[in-house]
Parts: sequence; C-alpha cells; structure tokens
Amino acid sequence: MFKPSRWWLVKNIGKLLTSGVHRVEFADFWMGDQFCSLVFTLSNLYFVGCIYATGIDETWRRCTANPGPRWGITFLLASLPLLVRLVQSIKRWVDSRLVTHLINGGKYGAGILYYLFYYLWREQGGKRGPFFVLWCVFATNYSLYAGAWDLLMDWSLLKPHAPYRFLRPNLLYTNYIPFYYFAIITNILIRFIWVLYIPQNGPDFIIRTFIAALLESLRRWQWNFLRLENEHLGNIDQYRVTREVPLPYSYDDPSHDSDGDEEEDDRKSTSSRSWKRGRRGSRSDHAATQTDA
Repeated sequence: MFKPSRWWLVKNIGKLLTSGVHRVEFADFWMGDQFCSLVFTLSNLYFVGCIYATGIDETWRRCTANPGPRWGITFLLASLPLLVRLVQSIKRWVDSRLVTHLINGGKYGAGILYYLFYYLWREQGGKRGPFFVLWCVFATNYSLYAGAWDLLMDWSLLKPHAPYRFLRPNLLYTNYIPFYYFAIITNILIRFIWVLYIPQNGPDFIIRTFIAALLESLRRWQWNFLRLENEHLGNIDQYRVTREVPLPYSYDDPSHDSDGDEEEDDRKSTSSRSWKRGRRGSRSDHAATQTDA
C-alpha cells in the first residue's frame, strides 16, 4: 500500500545522504529542511540504543547522567541534517555561482556551532560557565540568522509597499490574512525556544526538551505552507508554471476586431456566392427538365 510514496521517501533520503554529488533540486533541499526540525528525534536515537542495551532505570538517568552519555555521537546525529543542508548550499553555489546560496549555507554552519556548544554545555552538567556563555552567543546568532532568512528569503515577506503591511504584493491565502501575521510572530518566538533551557529551576530538562521539539515541529508545519506558496509564486514569475497562456496581442486591440469583422464578412460573402450559385444551378436544371419534356 502506497508503495510509490514509500519509494519516493527512501529515494530522497538516499539523495540527502549523497548530497554534493548530484544536482540539488527543490525536493532535495525541501526534504533536508524537514529533517532540520527533527534534531530532537535524531539525537535521541543514541539514547534509544543505550536504553535497549542497558535497560530502563527508575529515574531514566542511566543514559543521560554525567559523565555517562557519549555526547559526541549525539551531536553528530543532531547536526547531520544541518551538515547535509550546508553541503547542498555549497553544491548549489558551485552550479550557479549565486552568493545567496553561500549566505544560506552560513545559516546552517551557525546551526552546527549552536548545537556543538549546546552539547558541550550539557556534557559539563548544564552548569554556568564558559560553554554556557558561548552557547547563548551562538544560539542568539543562529536564531536571528535563521529567523531573518525565514521571513526575507523563504517566505519573501516584509515587503515595504505591499497591500498588506509587512507581507508581500502577491498572496495565495487571501482569505486567511491573519495567518501570515500569526506565522511571523510564532516563527520568531519558536526560533528562540532554546531560552527554555536557561532557568535552573522549573520542569525537568527532558520535559523542556520535548516541549521545544514539539513546538519546532509545529513551526516547521506552518513554515511549509508559506515556503511552498513562495516557491509557487516564484515559478509563476519565471513562467515555469502558469494557469494562463499569455497571448501575443491584446484582446481589446481594435485592429484585431476589424480583422475579425473582415473574416466574418468574407464568410458571409462566400456563403452568399455559394447560395447564388446554388440558385442558378437549380434554375438551369429546371429549364433543362422543361426542354426535355
């Protein structure tokens, strides 16, 4: 059941793992962006294996207690989608020589540094120290970098002379204008969701991580609507897709109206001549019949 869909998913995941050796298309980097929101899931693959190997204890801390976890493995799993997108951005720059792709790649490089110092901070037990400061600095940089790219490039919003303020001239979801403003605000807020980890008191760290991962998945869900909308509008502007075929002349051009009238007059005169020939032919046949009689 749904075998073509499963095969499409497996094929595109395979292309993600071989990024850099083939041309990057929309489905490739779109799929890569989806995995960038699954850092929580990918990083926990290590803990799943650890729990299966050692068993579950009462406090669920056997695989997360310091100095227990192998944070290097967890970091590699978490940063793998960002590394893939970085390689894709470099490949797109090599193919097109557009500096925009290098700037986009810098965003994923900033994300890798953010997770690097995050796991270094976790390895130190989450204490206040140099790694905590570095993590906050790089987390702020990544949040601002990625949030600005979401609004300005992925969504093409914040246009100065748009009919709706802070949006863009062309919109597809015209019946849901408040959704755009809701997406702008929530996207920026969730980009800074890492501040949940800062308070030393409060909910358990594992619960905070789960909440952050859930909100990131919801952010990516709404991101997809506006990203695909922007891609569709870009295809229309470049005539890669269109709902109408543009005519080489204006429909209201009077010269073409006169051409149409002349063609109609020609058809009328032709039908009139045919009718006259038919009448003359019938009269000749009638005279010949009388002569034979």
